[in-house]
Amino acid sequence: MSSKLRILVPVKRVVDHAIRPRVNKQFTNVETKNLKFSINPFDDIAVEESVKLKETHPDAVESIHAVSVGPLKAQDVLRTALAKGCDSSTLVEHDSTELEPLVISKVLKKIVEDKNANLVVLGKQAIDDDSNNTGQMLAGLLNWPQATNACKVELLEDGASVRVTKEIDGGEEIVVAKLPMIITTDLRLNTPRYATLPNLMKAKKKPLEKLKLKKDFEGINLDPQLKLLKVEEPPVKSAGIKVSSVDELVSKLKEAKLV
Repeated sequence: MSSKLRILVPVKRVVDHAIRPRVNKQFTNVETKNLKFSINPFDDIAVEESVKLKETHPDAVESIHAVSVGPLKAQDVLRTALAKGCDSSTLVEHDSTELEPLVISKVLKKIVEDKNANLVVLGKQAIDDDSNNTGQMLAGLLNWPQATNACKVELLEDGASVRVTKEIDGGEEIVVAKLPMIITTDLRLNTPRYATLPNLMKAKKKPLEKLKLKKDFEGINLDPQLKLLKVEEPPVKSAGIKVSSVDELVSKLKEAKLV
């Protein structure tokens, strides 16, 4: 068997998925004050899949390292990842989570190189910005093969290749690639486990490295390439009407110039 898997799992701290987002009074972004934050659901799936790989192939997986970029409070999501089975973690501290995917990808590239990772498993997108770009950009920067929107991940017998099943329109697509590679996870890949209180207590003893984005990652341009002009609620849908016959339906459609 080839060298063991060293898995890197990026996780993002986002407003909890069960909370309905509200636009702030300035219409500049979503309101985040006094709200519950948690691990990004797609990243939670990535953590679960990485831990399952280690449980299923204990001799093939050397380590799972979680990493997050954000404020000091992002330690919470890293502790959750550690409680679920990750071995160690890194917090790249920055006072804002509003960093574009290219910046995050460049940070992750350095972490991959520093940790000598050969498999990166991350959520296909974050539920706050919905960019769905980081995995693809990281694959481009590293010049690694990628398998996006994974709904099934299988480590092959040679220990150096991974088969990934992807859901596509009308069916499934199966791709196989040799390590190192990037995998982004979709919702139907698995159901994440709960972080139990005993495991959360044990997670406090696991390594959590702290770095500073501006100090330890010099040379990365943090200036945004996009400008957010306005954030607003979607328009409220008007109520529908009932018609008593097909003729009346056709008449209404003609009035609306839909036929």
